[in-house]
Amino acid sequence: MSEFSYPTCRLVKGSQASLDAALLRFREQVVDDVRLAPADWHGWPAKRTTIAGEASVAGVGTFRGRERRTITFAPSARPGWWIRRTDQPEQLDTGVDIVNLWTSARNLVLRSGSPHNYLRMVEHIIALKAGLGLDNIVLKTNSGDPPLFDESSLPLVQAVESAGIVETNEDATYITVKEPLAFGGPRGDFLLFLPDDGSHRLRLDVAISWNTVIGDQRVVFDVTPETFRYAAYARTNATHRQYQLAKTIGLLFADTRNLGYNKNNIVIHGHKRWYCEPRYHLDGTDKFLEPVWHRAALDLLAALSLTGPDRFVGTVVSYRAGHTQDCDAVRALYRNDLLTRI
Repeated sequence: MSEFSYPTCRLVKGSQASLDAALLRFREQVVDDVRLAPADWHGWPAKRTTIAGEASVAGVGTFRGRERRTITFAPSARPGWWIRRTDQPEQLDTGVDIVNLWTSARNLVLRSGSPHNYLRMVEHIIALKAGLGLDNIVLKTNSGDPPLFDESSLPLVQAVESAGIVETNEDATYITVKEPLAFGGPRGDFLLFLPDDGSHRLRLDVAISWNTVIGDQRVVFDVTPETFRYAAYARTNATHRQYQLAKTIGLLFADTRNLGYNKNNIVIHGHKRWYCEPRYHLDGTDKFLEPVWHRAALDLLAALSLTGPDRFVGTVVSYRAGHTQDCDAVRALYRNDLLTRI
């Protein structure tokens, strides 16, 4: 039984009976790792932040694995994150905001203006907004295909930190839910959103449950630069069947023919074994917590970064949820006027 408990939440979407059953399973799942903020951590700077200078990172293309891709983080005085396609100078920058989310079916794609003015697989990049408390950025790229790294998003974190995060003269803005809210899904999955407790922090309680070697995994942590840096090393995962299909029959299809995935930059799992060396070994067990850390820090945090120039604070609980449910929930928060500025 978990030591973390949460109040009853008003159901915004889904079946109450299904949510109640999922909550029961969630409460019975043990917490594998807890990383709460130290007592002397006073939260994010009161002023908005940017970086002191440009920082570029290059790697194989996620969707064009035979080509190298580069993205550049650049300082900005304009509130929020902005994606600039340098190969399309006639287009305006795309704001990192839920209003510009094109699709979340396989990965998050942001787009504005022309259908060609997009960036795919943005989740592993924009998660830095919430993860590092980084408010104002221009993200420059000459392609809609971002680079892929064996170290997941850690090279992005290192690039930003090498450039240096600095404060601007403008006050930061915070946003949270007005009341405890629940979003139920069709697979016994759910998201809970709880209001800020006055600390202006973000806490995540994330659990996954797979019928493979991954099994049940759960982590609880406060989002700080330290916890995000720790989690940024976690790669995305794929089943062995998915990987084999992509490397065989998938070569016939445009969507998968040029995928840059390999056994170093993703973690591959089967029903009974891993097909690569997993990370985040839980001492004293046969568990590797890489999948849940990736889900929490690089998938869920990405959706929570789609709040425009505002910092999302409060507590978010996720059980077996995914990209689409995350983004649908964030969209519903705005559509139903369920958010409030602090």
